[in-house]
Amino acid sequence: MESKNHETYFTVGEAAKKMGVSVRTLQYYHKIGLLPPSGSSEGGRRLYSYRDLVQLHQILSLKHLGFSLQDIKERLPLLDTPEQVAQALEQQAQATRAKIQELSSTLKDLEALRAEVLQMQSVDFKKYADIIVNLQMDNDYYWLIKHFDSQTMDYIRSRFDSDSGTAMIQTFTRLQEQALRLQQEGFPPDSPKGQELAQSFWQMIMEFTDGNMELLPKLIELGSFNGADPAWQQKQQQVNQYLAPALEIYLKNQGLNPFAEGETK
Repeated sequence: MESKNHETYFTVGEAAKKMGVSVRTLQYYHKIGLLPPSGSSEGGRRLYSYRDLVQLHQILSLKHLGFSLQDIKERLPLLDTPEQVAQALEQQAQATRAKIQELSSTLKDLEALRAEVLQMQSVDFKKYADIIVNLQMDNDYYWLIKHFDSQTMDYIRSRFDSDSGTAMIQTFTRLQEQALRLQQEGFPPDSPKGQELAQSFWQMIMEFTDGNMELLPKLIELGSFNGADPAWQQKQQQVNQYLAPALEIYLKNQGLNPFAEGETK
């Protein structure tokens, strides 16, 4: 601590210790012009005054509220009225709320992925990445990924991007809900509405497989995986009670046998 002209000054080390920051932090603030020391010793050392420490306290307080150093340096000093300050605080509050929402979503994804990792029988970072992507897509069926073999996953990765994958999921969900609704409303599988649904569902399957019928057995396995969500399994069973006979009738009327060798229609 030094005294010049009846004013007390602090070295960078003393100021850092008094304010609970690192010397490197003060050096950085000096470097970017945010808080240059206002004094110097006879030996040329930079010194901080009490006014500098007050300004540092203000900087640290605003930084705690999430303001960037760039904002603190350039934008905030230009605020002249309480209304302008309040507006700046509201903008920061909005940014903070958005960050909280993003972090909450990230935490939810972390917890979901952790649960999937513990259920998988091997370490597979490719599947981990696929699960994360599907969580970001809000795909409620993300957990199915751990049940697919590498060949099926490689096909899905090469066939779909985020947009087309999301569209396929939405179509699948919509057709499932339609099957449940027709079942509840009493339309039999061989009714015009039932056959229209079967046609749409078959078209979705053909789009998903790109005509590769070798994928059909794997799709049929959906809903019968060990460890599958019980509520999801129950829903699949209910959907299949309607869709299976509807598809059987539709394929027969179309003269299609997807399980016949070489069938690609």
